[in-house]
Amino acid sequence: MKTFTLAVLLSLMFSMAASNLVADDVPVTLDVWPAKPPGDAGDIGAEVWGQPNKISKRVTNVTKPNLKIFRPAKDIDTGVSVIVCPGGGYTALMMDYEGEDVAVWLNSIGVTGIVLKYRVPAPKGLPKHLPALQDAQRTISLVRSKAKEWNLNPDRIGMLGFSAGGHLTATASTNFDKRSYDAIDAIDQASCRPDFAIVIYPGGAIDKATGQLNPEIPVTAQTPQMFIAQAHDDRVNSENSVVLYLALKHAGVPAELHIYAAGGHGFGMRPSKLPCATWPDRCKEWMVSQGFMKAALPG
Repeated sequence: MKTFTLAVLLSLMFSMAASNLVADDVPVTLDVWPAKPPGDAGDIGAEVWGQPNKISKRVTNVTKPNLKIFRPAKDIDTGVSVIVCPGGGYTALMMDYEGEDVAVWLNSIGVTGIVLKYRVPAPKGLPKHLPALQDAQRTISLVRSKAKEWNLNPDRIGMLGFSAGGHLTATASTNFDKRSYDAIDAIDQASCRPDFAIVIYPGGAIDKATGQLNPEIPVTAQTPQMFIAQAHDDRVNSENSVVLYLALKHAGVPAELHIYAAGGHGFGMRPSKLPCATWPDRCKEWMVSQGFMKAALPG
């Protein structure tokens, strides 16, 4: 009886938090799961923020994934939303220049930015991307299931990821036909397929043994449209982006690829005089040209 009561209480608290989303003017944080995430073995230590190189919003040991939802001003709100996946090699997450800063930019062009703090690292014995993929699939379904309540367009839900988050975005965009966890409630009845994907300097897209696209990214004609950007001098081979693009092209999926001469790895939303810093402008133009947004927007 106690177990049942606790489950009901958690579900009610989750629903109440979600229902308050539209009324708040500040970012709202929601848990991805109403209770314990799937596969949680309890063998990951306490969440840790910060690192020696003074990146202020680096977090690791994430076991309780959540969403931080940034809404644009009502007078420019397009109804479009984008789930943002920071990078960090599936060991940590860069929550500022690959997370919250991206959401602020999305708000400036009328898009709701939803920053996903997904689980890293994976428990021993599991593929390093599996908990993150479970969190991403659940998040897409959650956002879609709440679209009407949150005044979002359920057919304009995108995903944007950097580095490992780019790998996660590509993986979620190609594995939507079968969930990586057992459905737990009505939220999981909503599709976990993003309507479009934005992949920035991805790693892990290439199978090192074959040089071909990694089998865990099975591109098909049903894969959503993608915008891809990376620097030629990235220490993470820019062929990750090229091979992904070619797979999309061969499958007949509309895609746009930008390989910048310089920029290295991890440029994110950091200010720079290099052309790679203009990727947000190119990305907005792509979203407009593909019909996800109208042209008459600021920014």
